[in-house]
Amino acid sequence: MTQTVSRPGAGAQRAPLPLDVEAIRADFPILTRTVRDGKRLVYLDSGATSQKPRQVLDAERWFYENINAAPHRGAHQLAEEATGAYEEARRTIGAFIGAPENEIVFTRNTTEAINLVAYAMSNAGTAKEPEFRTYAVGQGDEIVVTEMEHHADLIPWQQLCERTGATLRWLGLTDGGRLDLSDLDTVVNERTKLVAVTQQSNILGTINPLEELVARAHAVGALVLVDGAQSVPHQPVDVTALGADFLVFSGHKMLGPTGVGVLWGRYDVLDKLPPFLTGGSMIEVVRMEGSTFMPPPQRFEAGVPMTAQVIGLGAAVDYLQALGMDKVEEHEKALTGYALEKLAEIPGVTVIGPADTVARGGAISFTVEGVHPHDVGQVLDDLGIAVRVGHHCAWPVVRRYGVPATTRATFYVHTGYDDVDALADGIRAAQKFFGTV
Repeated sequence: MTQTVSRPGAGAQRAPLPLDVEAIRADFPILTRTVRDGKRLVYLDSGATSQKPRQVLDAERWFYENINAAPHRGAHQLAEEATGAYEEARRTIGAFIGAPENEIVFTRNTTEAINLVAYAMSNAGTAKEPEFRTYAVGQGDEIVVTEMEHHADLIPWQQLCERTGATLRWLGLTDGGRLDLSDLDTVVNERTKLVAVTQQSNILGTINPLEELVARAHAVGALVLVDGAQSVPHQPVDVTALGADFLVFSGHKMLGPTGVGVLWGRYDVLDKLPPFLTGGSMIEVVRMEGSTFMPPPQRFEAGVPMTAQVIGLGAAVDYLQALGMDKVEEHEKALTGYALEKLAEIPGVTVIGPADTVARGGAISFTVEGVHPHDVGQVLDDLGIAVRVGHHCAWPVVRRYGVPATTRATFYVHTGYDDVDALADGIRAAQKFFGTV
């Protein structure tokens, strides 16, 4: 069953937003362009990928124009400067989530970070080094996920189980779009090797009760991996408070470049994992008979790294820090509450997921009675409004709620009330176009 938003009596309320939207928009060159025959771009798809402020674009350009070289691979000045900038970005990004730099591993994105852990755990079973077999997974072991996971935090664990003979188990969803923890102690048990869970759902907006999940997992000796792709960009996250063993997130969803992601892991766990990719930069000693590997994080960063992207992500972190992550969270909560009220004023609109702002982020998925989500998205696009339509790489969720797809709007620091008003007007335009009102 899905949840229909109840209609508020007094209409949507517009309290002052914590962030200066107009000043922030001035930092984003793409927001000055028009689309669809001169219409203002209303970008409500930050959950898929965020736009980039000039400060991030400048940081990448600065690298290429001034110190372009391969870090950790040369004795000349450019290589030394590139290494310094790369490692400084690592420190900046680590500090952003309360982690020391030696626990920050750079990947291409969240998906690769999750696969890194999944393959390392399956490689552990055949590792010749005893310490690398610590977290080996095999027959009789279990991996636990949830029904709300993005495909990136589901399929790698399905594949791990296929490779090793382990069993995949999962926690279901309530009718209201939250995790059903009624059988938590049964699903997470002494056979569980790892629990993988999103901190904030990319489709439902639900913010999950990680404290309870982490406590149960650790009580039975299991590791916990948190998918932070939709949380780290939007709320303060501190890995010490989080209590998990791994946290993964993507640069392109937090104002940073594409092609760079982060795996944070507790050092004592990372140090016992074998490598995922092998080659240059991650080796200690190489002989024809065999090789030894560097300690973390270098062990997991084979090849020339995505240096410009890492530096760009460091600039994105600086930008978010200057805004204040507390304000970013408050800003999106205000927009989400306003949007839920605006949608409640439109007959025939149903929100898939929590219908209030309690433990909820700024991702709102909805259906419009009598209009397919793809058609809603097309009408909105014709009006210059960019949203996401489909199953949002969370196919089990739309199946759970019995809908073919949803239309999803996601907010960020440059989103204002005018964007939400445009969305509501666009939905009404879709209803009128398809004759459902």
